[in-house]
Amino acid sequence: MRFDTKIAIIVHEELAAWQKLNVTAFLSGGLVATAPELGGQAYRDGSGKVYGPLVRQPILIFAATSADLTRVLRRAVEAGLTPSLYTRELFATGHDEANRAAVAAVATDALDLVGIALHGERKAVDKAIKGLKLHP
Repeated sequence: MRFDTKIAIIVHEELAAWQKLNVTAFLSGGLVATAPELGGQAYRDGSGKVYGPLVRQPILIFAATSADLTRVLRRAVEAGLTPSLYTRELFATGHDEANRAAVAAVATDALDLVGIALHGERKAVDKAIKGLKLHP
């Protein structure tokens, strides 16, 4: 199935494996909070047990350098997308309020980005991530 929209998560290539997973998980949650329609339906197994829903479409994960992340953020904003982001400072915070305060304390051009999530019209997302390679 081909979707009209695309989901891309971009993570800094130099993060430790646990950090990449953590950033990806947080950003995925941010996408669904921003666009609730991304949440699918609950699952039910053959015995009738119900499980929580998943995101309704594929999520592509890309690796990036700091310069790549800055460029993706700029392109995404220029395209009218609303990116979710994760900065290096968030590894030291313990809750959402502290996370938002850490981001608010830094100007856009100085953000130490380690992850960005995008959801939007396929062409806009493709333009924002142009040049990136899928995470190995």
